Amino acid sequence: MDSNSTPWSADWGPPLTEAAAVAPTIFPRVGYSIISFLMFINTVLSVFNNCLAITVLVKNPSLLRPMNVIILSLAVSDLMIALCGSLIVTITNYQGSFFLGDTFCVFQGFAVNYFGLVSLCTLTLLAYERYNVVCKPQAGFKLSMRRSLAGLLFVWVFCLFWAVAPLFGWSSYGPEGIQTSCSLGWEERSWSNYSYLILYTLLCFIFPVSVIIYCYSKILNSMNKLNRSVELQGGRPSLQENEHAIRMALAMIAAFFVCWLPYTALSVVVVVSPELYIPPLLATMPMYFAKTSPVYNPIIYFLTNKQFRDATLEVLSCGRYIPRGATSVSMNMHTLNRRSRLTNSNRGVTMHSKVLPL
Repeated sequence: MDSNSTPWSADWGPPLTEAAAVAPTIFPRVGYSIISFLMFINTVLSVFNNCLAITVLVKNPSLLRPMNVIILSLAVSDLMIALCGSLIVTITNYQGSFFLGDTFCVFQGFAVNYFGLVSLCTLTLLAYERYNVVCKPQAGFKLSMRRSLAGLLFVWVFCLFWAVAPLFGWSSYGPEGIQTSCSLGWEERSWSNYSYLILYTLLCFIFPVSVIIYCYSKILNSMNKLNRSVELQGGRPSLQENEHAIRMALAMIAAFFVCWLPYTALSVVVVVSPELYIPPLLATMPMYFAKTSPVYNPIIYFLTNKQFRDATLEVLSCGRYIPRGATSVSMNMHTLNRRSRLTNSNRGVTMHSKVLPL
């Protein structure tokens, strides 16, 4: 590593060599062990939570509404981040270096970049569709399954373009931080790489974030106006379902930004100020902190959506869980059936008395 480079990554060169893929240890051995243990816990939680969310949505067709299909796509992308990101860095940190070779390094950088972009763009699509549903009632807008699937197809193809481009020479993938994970070549000094990173930052981060902020600010403003209008007319606002959905999406977005914003900020600093010295630990923490994002979304969805929560508890209990309102509903149905039978019996007695009066 020359005097002008930072420990963010190894010296970048057009193809990765075996020496670059298996870098010398630049971090205390106990540090690698601690990171490996933490990432193992993160992997277990991420895989379990997102597999559970996917299972619940697939097993309950009533939950597969157009908006929840977007949530299902988000769970799939988060699961892939856990398998291709957290799981791999658990193994490489246990070893103390990225020993899997240059091809696997490129694969991991591609996979984490791709599925991370898909997660962010899926959150953007969720915000945009919620904005249409809440803020355009006069247009009679109704989200359909076909529209949701078309939007998700666009998201996955759009993100695929930006993830595949470095494989064909527009930027590159290589080791990062303490050399146990791989990502985009933020330190590669070429106009080709700079053009990719600038457009990547503008179109794949700043633009989606701007759309999300605009949509949810409009949604909150519209709902506040509607609530005030209903209250002025002496009524009670009945927008609990939309409020729950908005709180869920806002919590997901906040968790995503808390996880990914430090990584993005540090990456931009490295591009803008290549002479700045960044200690290995400081350069590494945002990367691994970003890989914790798949843990939170299923938890947020579980806490904010009662129907999803009941279905999840039913799956976890192997069908033994009975929702709180189910007993009263069954009692009401029993009472209703009993009343129906009495009514039919009385009706039969009445008809018989008309035929054969006493």
